[in-house]
Amino acid sequence: MKVLVPVKRVVDYNVKVRVKSDQSGVDIANVKMSMNPFDEIAVEEAMRLKEKGTVTEVIAVSCGVAQCQETLRTAMAIGADRGILVQTDEELQPLAVAKILKGIAEKEQPELIILGKQAIDDDANQTGQMLAALLGWPQATFASKVEVADGKALVTREIDGGLERLELTLPAIVTTDLRLNEPRYVTLPNIMKAKKKPLETLTPADFGVDASPRLKTLKVTEPAARSAGIKVPDVAALIDKLKNEAKVV
Repeated sequence: MKVLVPVKRVVDYNVKVRVKSDQSGVDIANVKMSMNPFDEIAVEEAMRLKEKGTVTEVIAVSCGVAQCQETLRTAMAIGADRGILVQTDEELQPLAVAKILKGIAEKEQPELIILGKQAIDDDANQTGQMLAALLGWPQATFASKVEVADGKALVTREIDGGLERLELTLPAIVTTDLRLNEPRYVTLPNIMKAKKKPLETLTPADFGVDASPRLKTLKVTEPAARSAGIKVPDVAALIDKLKNEAKVV
C-alpha cells in the first residue's frame, strides 16, 4: 500500500511574522522556515501506519521554490521513503496545488493521501477538499484517529458536537487535526540518511497545470493593537462600567 503525503514550507510557527512596508504581503526575508505543523502530523501518521505493516511506501510531495527540498528532506528524515518536488516560483494557491497533486496521484496511484487540514500561513483549509473533488475520492477532514484495514479507512473526526466516525473506501483523502498524534523528534542519523534518499524534481507543466494565481492580494495589514486593560476596585464598579461604558448588560 502506497501513501502520498503533501508537505508545505511555511514560516516557522515560533516566528513573529511582520508585514512588508508596502503592505503587499508578509516579509519572509531571512526568516526561519519549516514544515507546516499539520503536515508534520500527516507524515507522522503515515509512518505509524507503515510501522504497523499496513503501508509499504510513503512518498512526500512539496510544491514551491527550490528551498522546499529542505522540507522534503525533513519528511524523509521522519521516515518517508522518497520525495517529489514540483518546483515553481509562482505563488501557489490551493486550487493549483490540488491540480498538481491530482497529477501526482494519477502517476503514483497511492491508496491513501494524508495531508494537513490547513497551512499556518494562509489558513485556507481548501487543498484536501479540492483534491478529493478533482479525484472523485471520498474524504475525511479534521481526523483525530485513523485506522486502515481491509481496503477501508476508519476515521474519527472532530465536529462541533463531539466526534464523528466515518468509513471510507480506499483510495481516499484524509486531512489531519492536531490531536491525531505528536510527531517524533528527528534524529541526526536519520537526517544524514535522508540526504541519500531519492528526490525527484518536476514542474507544474509536467502535469499540464497552469499555476498562475487566480486571486490577487490587495493589501495585508497587521491587526490593530489591543488597548490596555483597567482594574476596578469592586464588583459594583465592574457592573457600572459594563452597563454604562461597554453597554453589554
